[in-house]
Amino acid sequence: MALKIIASMCSGCSACEAECPNTAIREKGGNFIIDPAKCTECEGHFDAPACIAVCPVDNCIKKV
Repeated sequence: MALKIIASMCSGCSACEAECPNTAIREKGGNFIIDPAKCTECEGHFDAPACIAVCPVDNCIKKV
C-alpha cells in the first residue's frame, strides 16, 4: 500500500511534503517523491491521504 507522485505532473510546490505524517515525501530533482516503505496512505492519521487532499494538481498522486 503506497502512493506515487507522477513526476511529469508535479509542480514542485511542496504542499504534500509538509502534510505527510510519516515523512514519506521528499524533494528530488525539483519534484517530490514518496518513499513506499514509509507511506501508509495516512491510515491511522487521516480519513484519506493528506497529500492528495492538498495537492493543487488533479491526479498527480496515484495509488500504486
